[in-house]
Order: sequence, then structure tokens, then C-alpha cells
Amino acid sequence: MNLMKAESPGPQVDKSMPHVKTTAKLLYIIYTVMTVLEFVALLLTGLPVFDSVCMAFGTAGTGGFGILNTSVASYPIASQWVIAVFMLLFGVNFNVYVCLIFRRFKNALKNDEIKVYLSMVICSIVVITINIYESCQGLFDALTKSTFQVASIVTTTGFSTTDFDAWPTLSKIILLLLMISGACAGSTAGGLKISRICIAYKAMKMEINSILHPREVKAIKMDGHNLDTKTLRGTIIYIVIYAFILISSVLLISFNGYDIVTTFTSVLATFNNIGPGLSMVGPTANFGFFSDFSKWVLIFDMLAGRLEIFPIIMLFRPSIWRGTVFKHRKTY
Repeated sequence: MNLMKAESPGPQVDKSMPHVKTTAKLLYIIYTVMTVLEFVALLLTGLPVFDSVCMAFGTAGTGGFGILNTSVASYPIASQWVIAVFMLLFGVNFNVYVCLIFRRFKNALKNDEIKVYLSMVICSIVVITINIYESCQGLFDALTKSTFQVASIVTTTGFSTTDFDAWPTLSKIILLLLMISGACAGSTAGGLKISRICIAYKAMKMEINSILHPREVKAIKMDGHNLDTKTLRGTIIYIVIYAFILISSVLLISFNGYDIVTTFTSVLATFNNIGPGLSMVGPTANFGFFSDFSKWVLIFDMLAGRLEIFPIIMLFRPSIWRGTVFKHRKTY
């Protein structure tokens, strides 16, 4: 349950099954079945077996490491849509799939994070499609490119079908915001997670309301449940540490002297486990030109982002090591 709570920063992690071990097995089954379904779907679109396996694994874990220099751009349009759909599916909180399997439809429909997630994706796709329409070969081409890149960025997968660094500023700003937000908690995606943003927004709204109406008492709710103080405090602390690491990394990387877009998006792309950024680290470039020092900073960012920050920070706590050594000595 503690592992699930670390990945799901919502008000609570319901025990979907009587035992956590059983729940874990069910989550593995869901993950495996979805991966196999994508593999079969890619085969049906004409992709070779090896490519289908690699793309299915890359999508399922939102790793996004393609086997071609063109990433997904060389694949058929049908394959691109299959990958885009499954990227979005793997960005959903797996707890929702558990609710659907056990026909707890009310619990699934009450999930605030899913509503925000779908709204963000749909709005982003519509705006970017309109924004890049003139540079594409028709409406369907613009819709395909925008849908794929929104799905790839919001789920922090990192696949690409086009050089989105050449898109208009509005589209690139939307992608940057999606890089930060990430997808749902309890999914395979990285990023800040939508649930934390929702909690922070509701906390801000409550604080403003308390200033206007000091005597009014209201609780922050997520998915129909009241948020406890511990969850709220943990979320705010996480966001503060997230911002501190982000700003510190940008300052350290800036010693290389590259432009601000390259510097900022290189940290965003690694800290949120996406891959490509903008400018010199865009989808057609790589990170090879950074100094060794900068690469170590980015390596730390990748590990911290993937491990939800707290575990990697604990490694630098001397008391943790002293406590471990003391326990070992006591045992012997």
C-alpha cells in the first residue's frame, strides 16, 4: 500500500482486492494484456514483428525509445494512431481499470483526475490542430500530428512523428505545459502528475476563499473524498521540492552557455522523463553536446523524476545510512 501511495498522490488508495499482493498481480495482468493488445494491433497495421514488440514495450512503459532515427514518423498512419491511443491509455491511473474490471463504474466516473486528463488532452489537440493547420497537408494530417504529439508529451513517452520544434509558439508552449503536468498518478507516465496539480489548485482556491470568508469552513475533496492534512502537506512539499530541483538544474546547466530554450527544456525533458525538448535538444537532435558535468546533472534529474523525487533524496541523508549500518551491527 505504501508503494501504491507513493505513486498515487491522491486522497487515498483504495484496496481494490483483499490483499495488496493480489492487487499487484492484477495490475501486472492489466499491464501485460494492454501490451499484448497493442502488439497485435500494430501487427494488423502492417508493422514487422520486431518493430511491433519494441514499440509496444516503448509505449507500455512510456519509455519512448524508438529503433529508428525517425522515431515513429516512418511508420504507417494507422500505426501512429494505434501508438497514440495506447499512449493515452497507459497514461490513465491503473486503479481506474481495476474499478472497471470489478464493475465499480461509479468510482471510475468520480475520478477527478481522469476528467482533467481527458479535458487537457482534447483541448490541447484541438488548439494545436488549428494552430498548425496551415503548415500541414490538410485537416487529417494536422489532427494526426497534433494527437500523436500531445499523447506522446502528456504521457512523457517521447515518441515523435514530426519536428514539433518548428511548430508555432502557441503549440510549443502547450507542449511545454504538458511536459510539466504529465499524465495521471498510478500510471506508467512521469511528470508532476495531474492529481498533484488538482490538489494544489483546490488548496489555492480554498485559501483565497478563506480570506474572503474567514468564518466559512470547507474541506478539499478529491474523487468525492475529503483530503486529509497529511496528503495535502505531502503534495505541497512535493511541488516545492520539484520546483527547487527544476530551478537548480536550470542554473547548473546554464554554465554551458546555451540558449535559454535549450537549457530550460533539456531539464524539463529529463526531469519529467520525456526525452526530446526544444531548440538544440529537439526531436531531431540529442544531448551529446553537453559537458560531462551537465550530463551528470541531467542523469540525476532523470532518476529523481522517475523515482518520484523522495527515494533519490533519501540516498543523500546520512542518517539513513547510519541507521542501516547500526541495524546490521545490531543483527550481527
